[in-house]
Amino acid sequence: MPAITPTSPAEFPGGAELFRLSADVAHLNHGSFGAVPVPVARAHRRLTEEAAADPDAFFLAVPDRLAEARARIAVHLGADPDGMALVTNATEAAGLALDTLRLAPDDEVLVTDHGYGTVVAAAARRARVVTVPLDPALADGEAVRKAVLAGLTPRTRVALLDQISSPTARPIATPGLLADLAARGVTTVVDGAHAPGMLPDPLAGAPDFWFGNLHKWAYAPPGSAVLAVAPAHRARVPAPVPSWEDDRGFPRAVEYRATADYTGLLAAPDGLDLLASLGPGRVRAHNSALAGYGAELLAALPGLRPLPADERLAMRALRLPPGLARTQAEAAALREEIAGRLGFRVLVWSWPGGGGIRVCGQIYNVSAEYERLAAALRPLLDGR
Repeated sequence: MPAITPTSPAEFPGGAELFRLSADVAHLNHGSFGAVPVPVARAHRRLTEEAAADPDAFFLAVPDRLAEARARIAVHLGADPDGMALVTNATEAAGLALDTLRLAPDDEVLVTDHGYGTVVAAAARRARVVTVPLDPALADGEAVRKAVLAGLTPRTRVALLDQISSPTARPIATPGLLADLAARGVTTVVDGAHAPGMLPDPLAGAPDFWFGNLHKWAYAPPGSAVLAVAPAHRARVPAPVPSWEDDRGFPRAVEYRATADYTGLLAAPDGLDLLASLGPGRVRAHNSALAGYGAELLAALPGLRPLPADERLAMRALRLPPGLARTQAEAAALREEIAGRLGFRVLVWSWPGGGGIRVCGQIYNVSAEYERLAAALRPLLDGR
């Protein structure tokens, strides 16, 4: 039987014109660093110019302006603005969440081997990390749930889990699993780095702590993230540095750290406003269709094996042939070879025995980019 050719998704009208990305490479890796749309970059630039023109006026107004930005962001995320702080990135948020819990060195933090490296490292600095292995090819969400619950011990204080794993693009911290962990007395900390802008209900499951980046799928400038905290923990969240807002408590004491660059955080609501104006459901459907199209093309290449996919997501992952990208160094070398020799930005992730490749879809992407990637990868993989 002849292979079925996947259907090429239509372009998103005006999508490419909203960005100023270099034409030297095809940007198929939005999930790593995002990209700032032109209107948001313009708003960010205005804030930078405002801060330079009158620093006193700008910085004296920052705490209240952060609160206003937070309130706008909370509406888009379906969050409580009084229970959410603006922070710079997911790793910082993970550290704040774990510091709130005042872990002892022999307390256990349960993670999976799909966890993001620096977030797991934040846990390892504070307690004993217990890693649950999950086969990347594991398709059954119930099997993931059972594996995580089986990893609990009497010393497990915290489960630090990805809402969507970065390398393998799979949901882990589902509402059902979070409910199971809460029923067992385990504090839940959810790494939702990819959730804002990609999921319609990013705080689903009501974890004790949840954090997400805004610079990825929510179109904000770099250095923009949020940390949401359940009411029972808010009074104990430590400010990262002494602050003139300390007497106001969470979230103001966490957000304000004297003379720092707040312009990205203040521009972040513009990114979510832009997404709302484009139609979040329309954007998500387009991006997921593009990522799925790219994964289907790559799966036709010898040696590439698609991993289970969540159709809601704008990321897809495939395993590379055995022996490729076994270590971080090998993965980085292959990633740079694909960028330098072939002209494509993708994520290459390491895994024992052989890693994988992840492609993303965004409104600036078009089907032809994935077609060219598949054609260019074939001879590169054949030569391995």
